[in-house]
Amino acid sequence: MDWIELTVHTTTQGAEVVSDALMLSGATGTMVEDRADIPDPDKPNGYWEIIDPKLIESLPEDVQVHAWFEPDATFQERLQALRSQLDMNRRLAPEVDLGTLAIDTVNVKDEDWSEVWKQFYKPFRAGRSLVVKPTWEPYDAKPSDRVIEIDPGMAFGSGTHETTGMCLELLEEAVHGGERVIDVGTGSGILAIGAALLGARDVLAIDIDPTAVKVARENVAHNHLEQTITTLEGNLLEKVDAQCEVCVANIIADVICMFAAPLNDHIVPGGLFICSGIIKEREQDVTGALLAAGYAILEIRRKGEWVAMISRRHD
Repeated sequence: MDWIELTVHTTTQGAEVVSDALMLSGATGTMVEDRADIPDPDKPNGYWEIIDPKLIESLPEDVQVHAWFEPDATFQERLQALRSQLDMNRRLAPEVDLGTLAIDTVNVKDEDWSEVWKQFYKPFRAGRSLVVKPTWEPYDAKPSDRVIEIDPGMAFGSGTHETTGMCLELLEEAVHGGERVIDVGTGSGILAIGAALLGARDVLAIDIDPTAVKVARENVAHNHLEQTITTLEGNLLEKVDAQCEVCVANIIADVICMFAAPLNDHIVPGGLFICSGIIKEREQDVTGALLAAGYAILEIRRKGEWVAMISRRHD
């Protein structure tokens, strides 16, 4: 089957916004090409494997978000809807540099896109003990390592993004064993799996995207954690009444602000809320929403253009 590959030119700040807009427009999956996601080979960090400088040189100067669409009769209508959505995003958040938002399209064969992104994804360490390892890559684990085997497929969450990495680090500090955890917007399931490996006794991984739920369920099974992690499709606020000691949400600032107060019903008094997916320009908006909802902010972390927070629900 042939596909239409659509590429939007943006920035590191704009990549997640563009990815969301592409998925809302009916994309089958997205992939981000960003030089910022590839470690500097001259500055070793963690357990990244050696990166060929030629690989970095091959990346585009700007950030490109690729998406794939079925070439049916509705594609032009979806393309116009995408343009309108991107224009609206620029108007609603003029402080965020979204880049040119130029759009390119090309026809590709099915086998051309399904494997290409894997060359950029290598094992790496997140925090003290968690190691994120692609399912197709070898890794010589140490006895203390908790290895997350992950195949992101067409779901967000390979772990390489700053937001996911910071969430894993904060989970390592928050989960000590026996906690109930809810992962809101689970994507590939990487945070849910990390929580389970850290000792959570019960994890709910929930996402509104059926593709993400399918990928997360496969990754949970690959890590043999079906007895600990329940994967569910739907909106947490409408779907379940579950409560937890630790909630983690790696989504976007607007959704975090919207969810902050309603999540009180799902986090036990004194429980922890870890959130990220927040661009630095929206940090104050999120802190304001959390404080207004009765949370005490315990720590704020920043990496690059991104922010992660851990807060405690009022008793």
